[in-house]
Amino acid sequence: MPTRTDPQSPAVHAADSHDLIRVRGARENNLKDISVEIPKRRLTVFTGVSGSGKSSLVFDTIAAESQRLINETYSAFVQGFMPTLARPDVDVLEGLTTAIIVDQERMGANARSTVGTVTDANALLRILFSRLGRPHIGSSNAFSFNIASLRGNGEVTVDRGPERDRAVSQTFSVTGGMCPRCEGMGHVSDIDVAQLYDGSRSLNEGAITVPGYKAGGWLVRVFAASGFVDPDKPIRDYTDQELHDFLYREQTKVRVDNTNLTYEGLVLRVRKSFLSKDRDALQPHIRAFVDRAVTFRPCPDCGGTRLNEAARSSKIRGISIADACAMQVSDLAEWVRGLDEPSVAPLLATLQDTLDSFVEIGLGYLSLDRPSGTLSGGEAQRVKMVRHLGSSLTDVTYVFDEPTAGLHPHDIQRMNELLLRLRDKGNTVLVVEHKPEVIEIADHVVDLGPGAGAAGGTVCFEGGVEGLRSSGTLTGRHLGDRAAVKEKVRTPTGVLAIRGANKHNLRDVDVDIPLGVLVVVTGVAGSGKSSLVHGSMPADAGVVSVDQAAIRGSRRSNPATYTGLLDPIRRAFAKANGVKPALFSANSEGACPTCNGAGVIYTDLAMMAGVTTVCEECEGRRFQASVLEYTLGGRNISEVLAMSVSQAREFFGAGEARTPAARAILDRLADVGLGYLSLGQPLTTLSGGERQRLKLATHMGDRGGVYVLDEPTTGLHLADVEQLLGLLDRLVDSGKSVIVVEHHQAVMAHADWIIDLGPGAGHDGGRVVFEGTPAELVAARSTLTGEHLAAYVKS
Repeated sequence: MPTRTDPQSPAVHAADSHDLIRVRGARENNLKDISVEIPKRRLTVFTGVSGSGKSSLVFDTIAAESQRLINETYSAFVQGFMPTLARPDVDVLEGLTTAIIVDQERMGANARSTVGTVTDANALLRILFSRLGRPHIGSSNAFSFNIASLRGNGEVTVDRGPERDRAVSQTFSVTGGMCPRCEGMGHVSDIDVAQLYDGSRSLNEGAITVPGYKAGGWLVRVFAASGFVDPDKPIRDYTDQELHDFLYREQTKVRVDNTNLTYEGLVLRVRKSFLSKDRDALQPHIRAFVDRAVTFRPCPDCGGTRLNEAARSSKIRGISIADACAMQVSDLAEWVRGLDEPSVAPLLATLQDTLDSFVEIGLGYLSLDRPSGTLSGGEAQRVKMVRHLGSSLTDVTYVFDEPTAGLHPHDIQRMNELLLRLRDKGNTVLVVEHKPEVIEIADHVVDLGPGAGAAGGTVCFEGGVEGLRSSGTLTGRHLGDRAAVKEKVRTPTGVLAIRGANKHNLRDVDVDIPLGVLVVVTGVAGSGKSSLVHGSMPADAGVVSVDQAAIRGSRRSNPATYTGLLDPIRRAFAKANGVKPALFSANSEGACPTCNGAGVIYTDLAMMAGVTTVCEECEGRRFQASVLEYTLGGRNISEVLAMSVSQAREFFGAGEARTPAARAILDRLADVGLGYLSLGQPLTTLSGGERQRLKLATHMGDRGGVYVLDEPTTGLHLADVEQLLGLLDRLVDSGKSVIVVEHHQAVMAHADWIIDLGPGAGHDGGRVVFEGTPAELVAARSTLTGEHLAAYVKS
C-alpha cells in the first residue's frame, strides 16, 4: 500500500522548491550578461528608461524561450506551420512556465474582424439568437456575417454493396447570415474610373495609373495581348464595347505568349486586389491610391450591419443581433442581465461574464461591431485581456507591455485590480511599465539601465518598492516626481474653430482650440478625444498628425532608411568618391551578393526551426568589400551605419564629412531623445516608445503650423517626460501650435490650455466638460481629470 504524506508535515515538498524564474547570462540585444531571479506567483514590474533592455529581458528572453520550448513539443509536421523562434542569447533559464503575451501589437487589420469576433462574444450571441430568436431562422451560422447562404443540388451515389450502388438526386442548403450585397463587409465601394487610367494614352504608353500596372509589365500585357482592346489606341478613342471589355469584362480565358491566362476587367481586378483588404493593412502608396479612387459608403441593403434580412428579422424582446452588436457593451451587459431563460442559463452566464469583463477593464464604451483594426494599441491590449480574465488556467506567466497605455488616471486603479486578480489566481504576472501607480503595487521590481541602448542593459536594482525609492537609481529618484501647475501661460495667436463635431460619440461639439500655445486634450478612455482631434479638424488647417499607427517596415528597414537620412549620406559618399549613390545602399547595387544586403543568412530547414547566421562573405556589414573601400571622413558606409545618432551628429556636423541635410535629420532624432539609437538598427528591434518618437522626429520636418500628437508619453520613463516637455516647448516657441492628446498629469500641468472631454465614455461622453488653464482646472475640481490633477500636484 503506498505511503501517504502527512499534510501537517513541516518538510517542504521538492515540487514546492521551484518558486523562482532564474535568468543567468542574458545577452539578447543590449543586455550585458545580466542575471536575475523573479519570484513566481507574484506581480513583478520591470522599469527603466526607454531602450534600457526591459523588452529584451521580458519579451525577447523569458517569454520567447517559453514559447519556443512549447512549440518544440509539437510534431515536426505541425512545427512546419508555426513561426520559427531562435533560442535567446542566454546561458541559463530555469523555472519557466507557459507564457501568455498580452502586448500592444494592433490586432490583424482583417476587414471582417470585429471586437465581437476576436473575443468570442459574437459567437455566444449567435448561439443565443439561434435558440431564443423569433422567428427561428436556423443554427448559429444563420447569424454570422462571414457565412454566405448557398444552395445546390446534384446526384450522389449510395453504396449498397457489390453491384447494388444506385444514384440518388439530392439537394442541400447552408443558411448563413452574410449580406449578399456587401458580402458581409458592411460597406460598398464606388470606384472613380477616371482615377484608373489616363485617357490620352494607350496601354503601351502607360495609360493605367493603378499601382503595379506598368507599361510592358505582366499585368498590362494581359490587357494588351487579350485581343479585346487595341494596345496602341488612346483609351478615350475606345468604342463602347472596347471600354466595357477593358473595365468590366467578366473572367475570360485568353492565351498570351503561349500561356493560358484569365482576363478580367480592370475595375473587377482593382476590387479583388485592393478593396478586399482592410485599408489600414495596405502599403502607404496603395492606401493613397484607394483614398483617391474609391468612395466607401454604408451598404444600402443591410445599413452597415453586414447581415442579411433574415438574420436581422429574428429578435429577442424586440432586439435583433445587429441591434445587440451595435449597442455599447455596458448597455448590452444590462440587456443580457435582464434575460431570464433557464434553457440557456449556462450560455447567458458565460456571455454575462465576458461583457462584464469589458466594463471592468474600462472598455464598456466599445460596441461588438467595432472593426478590430480601428482599436488603439492600448485598447487592443485590453481586449486581449478579456480573453484571459475568465480563463481556468493557473500557474501560467502573463506578460504585459504597458497595460496602462491610453488609460486615464481614473481607469488605472481598475487595471491594477485586474493585474492583482490574475496574480491571486496563482499566476506569475510580469509587467513592463513606467507609471508610478503600477510600480507601487508590485511585489517585486527589476530596474534596468542606467541609460539607454549601449549605456543600458544592466540591472540597477532588484527588490521591493520601498527599496527602489531609496536605491538612488534614476527610477527611484523620479518615482515621487510631481509637477507644479504652470504659473504663467502663453497668449494664443488665434483659434482653430471646430463646429458641430459629431463623429462617433461626439455630441455636436463646438470648441475653439487656441493656436500658438500648448493645448492638452484629455478625458477618460472613450470620451471622444481622438474623434475630436483626428476626426473633426478642418481639412485646411495644415495639421501634421502623429498618431499611434505602427511603423510598417521589413527587417531591412532601419532609422536611417525610415527618416530619409540615408539619402544625403549616400550622396555625400558618392560625391566624395566620384561614384554612384546606389553603391551605398544595402538594398541596391552595393549589397553583398551572398546575403543580398541583409548581413545575415536565413536558412529554412523545412519542418525544423530555421537558422540565422552571420554572413561569412561580408561578416554582417551588408556591403560588398569593394564598396567598403570608399570612405568619407575616414569612415566607410558600414561604420557610419553602426554609429549612434549622437556620434553621427558630431561626424556630419564638421570637417570633411560635414553634411547639413544629414545633420538636420540627426538633430531632430536627438531632440526626441533617440541619441543612443544606432543608425542601422533594424526597426523590428525597436521598442514601442522608440518607434513612436522616431515617427515624431520624421514629422518634425514636415511643413505645417499645427502638430497633433497622440499620447507621446507612451513608453517614456519618468525621467524622459521632462525632455519631452522641453521638446514641446521648443516646438511652440518656434511658432508652431501643438495639440496633445494625453493622460499624463505632468503634461497636463505643463499645458497652456486644457480641453477636458467626458464626463464618461461612449454615450456617457462626447461633451466638453472643461476649457481653461491647468490652474483653473485644479481650482475647480469639477471633473474626474480635475480631481486627479489636483491630487497629483498637491502630493
